Amino acid sequence: MGDRKQARDEEFQSFMVGRWPRLMRTAFLLTGEQHAAEDLVQSTLEQAYVAWRRVGTADDPEAYVRRVMINAHARKHRRRLKEFLAPRDDSGLVHEVPDTGDRIAQADDRSALLKALAQLPVRQREAVVLRYWEDLTETQAAEAMGCSVGTVKSNAAKGIAKLRAIPGLADMVTQGGRK
Repeated sequence: MGDRKQARDEEFQSFMVGRWPRLMRTAFLLTGEQHAAEDLVQSTLEQAYVAWRRVGTADDPEAYVRRVMINAHARKHRRRLKEFLAPRDDSGLVHEVPDTGDRIAQADDRSALLKALAQLPVRQREAVVLRYWEDLTETQAAEAMGCSVGTVKSNAAKGIAKLRAIPGLADMVTQGGRK
């Protein structure tokens, strides 16, 4: 009995260590805050550990855990808790345009993207993050979000349209070939 529990614990630990970076990235994109992302991933992995017999034998344990994380995030949103992806007011800051090959430029691009994502409604943000950042198929994103493929398509299309309509983001992408 103890050997099976130890083997299950080792299997879970291996899963957790291997998936932690990707789960953290997804959680950060959903919440916009490092500490909130860590809390979301930790609470998700707690739930996964408790149900590891079922999770570990699922066809795709990572998809199962991702779905648990999306559901936990959605529950938090339904409680109307505020999320902040960027400071409300940065009008006092001076913004310079760095060289295109610069690592700082990539950080600025990331900051602009996070601010743009903050402007999207939660479901559109989830669809955009899962489809275009996590590179999931529409079917996988639908499973993770607990909705139909059509809902994912609709939310992703609306989200991308809103992102394209943000002038600063569009300028950043077309500026000197930066992406």
